[in-house]
Amino acid sequence: MTAQAASAGSPAPEPAPEPADTVEVAVATPEREQPYAALGLRDEEYARIREILGRRPTDAELAMYSVMWSEHCSYKSSKVHLRRFGETTTDEMRAHLLAGIGENAGVVDVGDGWAVTFKIESHNHPSYVEPHQGAATGVGGIVRDIMAMGARPVAVMDGLRVGPLDAPDTARVLPGVVSGVGFYGNCLGLPNLGGEVVFDPTYAGNPLVNALCVGVLRTEDLHLAFASGVGNKIVLFGARTGLDGIGGVSVLASETFTGSAGGGGHKKLPSVQVGDPFAEKVLIECCLELYRDGLVVGIQDLGGAGLSCATSELASAGSGGMDVDLDAVHLRAKDMTPAEILSSESQERMCAVVTPENVDAFMAVCERWDVTATVIGEVTDGENLRITAGGNVVVDVPPRTVAHDGPVYSRPLARPDSQDELQARTTAGLARPSSPADLAATIERLAASPQLASRAWVTEQYDRYVRGNTAAATPADAGVLRLDESSDRGIALAIDCNARFCLLDPREGARLALAESVRNVAAAGARPVAVSDCLNFGSPEDPGVIWQFSEAVDGLAQGCVELGVPVTGGNVSFYNQTGTTAILPTPVVGVLGLVEDVHHAVPHGFGPDGDAVWLLGETRDELDGSAWAGVVHEHLGGRPPRCDLAVEARLAELMAQGAAAQLFSGAHDVSDGGLAQALVEAAVVSGRGAAVTPPPGELDLAAALFSESAARMVVTVPAWAEADLARLCVELGQPAARLGEVGGTALEIRGVDPLDVVELATLSASTLPAALGD
Repeated sequence: MTAQAASAGSPAPEPAPEPADTVEVAVATPEREQPYAALGLRDEEYARIREILGRRPTDAELAMYSVMWSEHCSYKSSKVHLRRFGETTTDEMRAHLLAGIGENAGVVDVGDGWAVTFKIESHNHPSYVEPHQGAATGVGGIVRDIMAMGARPVAVMDGLRVGPLDAPDTARVLPGVVSGVGFYGNCLGLPNLGGEVVFDPTYAGNPLVNALCVGVLRTEDLHLAFASGVGNKIVLFGARTGLDGIGGVSVLASETFTGSAGGGGHKKLPSVQVGDPFAEKVLIECCLELYRDGLVVGIQDLGGAGLSCATSELASAGSGGMDVDLDAVHLRAKDMTPAEILSSESQERMCAVVTPENVDAFMAVCERWDVTATVIGEVTDGENLRITAGGNVVVDVPPRTVAHDGPVYSRPLARPDSQDELQARTTAGLARPSSPADLAATIERLAASPQLASRAWVTEQYDRYVRGNTAAATPADAGVLRLDESSDRGIALAIDCNARFCLLDPREGARLALAESVRNVAAAGARPVAVSDCLNFGSPEDPGVIWQFSEAVDGLAQGCVELGVPVTGGNVSFYNQTGTTAILPTPVVGVLGLVEDVHHAVPHGFGPDGDAVWLLGETRDELDGSAWAGVVHEHLGGRPPRCDLAVEARLAELMAQGAAAQLFSGAHDVSDGGLAQALVEAAVVSGRGAAVTPPPGELDLAAALFSESAARMVVTVPAWAEADLARLCVELGQPAARLGEVGGTALEIRGVDPLDVVELATLSASTLPAALGD
């Protein structure tokens, strides 16, 4: 047989594998083409990387820079605006801050040796691609941020926004997201204190899943993310590293979906991380024991960008360099490349800095909790982050250039030409109900609308009272939690944003989001002390979107100064749009409040029969952007309600003083749906009616009932406390009016046909199950 015949009958030999792309190879092959554009890097960004390194990057270095310089990780389009939070924060506002912007989560000293840490972050695009895992790992990620501060996570909240309730894709996305949030949080044993569920067409194809976690720690247990001390060891512990989530949140959160809802995003399925809450539960207990035993110098969780983020941020915040050996990383997939190991966003992993003499004790704790742990490197006296694989150097970079000195863009911004037209399209010409029957029908329609109906279908899938420290949870305005079993001191938490108002006026809309969150915390009798925000917007490459973002940041920053409450950190989520259709600008604001005694926290809703119903605050004819306009007339236009944060602060102070004196038997803020909806919700949650008369004035009854004027609260007061409340209102200059009394089985509003409380409850409770199934 000839050689030619032999070759014809045999398979062609496989080409020899290309050698690993080491630093040495990169130096020797400067012109080798690299897929930087496919990894999300622009031409000038790639050129800058080459300039920083003085050569082309290795494949592993390119992967690190691409994920760390992504919009999600680097904040390259938002940094120039976010600086305003730091620039406007006063020393007085910082007085009780132990950690703030730039750390894994903000930490507030709440006295008596206790501190509270909390943060809210987005997991939007992954939750569209794979709703259950996207939402579950969003909860897992924010919990690890809290763990990384040295705290025990004690509760979660979530803000969910999806397309219209009757849209086909909502039936896929919302149940999946809710099951993911509930599965992960319930398995961790963390109560879900509440949040939001909002329906709007702009969220179809771009759902928002904003997860908040709060943790409690002793002040001496605070830990930060830094790698210092030459010779200290870098320990990776937790789950093994796999192929799930490679380029996940860092890429998914940094681009716009172009496919239709339910379509184009599904091809990104492999990029969504897979969570294991049972592994995270063990990891929590392991971390707490490591902290207790003083075995940790610095610590960082592994979330977006995985080891790329953890190693570069630890090294950048430290005092020297760092050597890391990828061969020591425990893997759960074969033949992973250095770039894949560094980019993997596998969940339930932490990275700690440990002194050599404590390594054995550290490992013993991990073994006791059955947590995989390995030393993967050490702190050096050099300046660079050096990473080896197979004995070869595959990364040799100045860590700060990866973690903190990425590109910063001042994107063009412009107020949209359509903004004037939008604001001119007011509700002035819309027909208002006036007859008793029409007013009653409108109240019922609003109560049953997707915008205002009961969220019990969602919240009943969450455990709200596990751990035994929950004093209040949804449907209460704010979640209230006892700090510790040995104390009656507590915290209150709320998250809010009316994105309709933000579209009409992003600056005032953001201030109103802050005001409503403060008001909800105040409804429990808590004093607001800190803010965390999650800023969800469309593409930063759209000048109109960046204008919205800039205005919202200005509004929040100035609003926090007016209230004397600092922003402790948060998250920016851009590219929330499908094609050219952006979501409503949605700056979600979380507020932390302090409760001196959880037993004195004000209950939600009406108090007992015979108690007086009071309205605190002033009502103006402010129906633009209201639920009434949207539900009844499908109208959105005009200007949002006036926001006076000094008035909000006064109301919050009155609620705090009144709660301390135990003047209130119930409270509920007035927001979406106006006074009418506040009365409906108070009646439904309490199971009792009331006879009330809206305060007299120049307003027609529709405006009095459906206006969404800010800085208002409905409270119920025992007869013995009415004089004290009236005196307190006079002292603080708080407008107030007595509306009537609690009692009966109907909500009787003068000028409106009576509304049976049981029927209202049935209307409200049936909307979501009818669309989504029981």
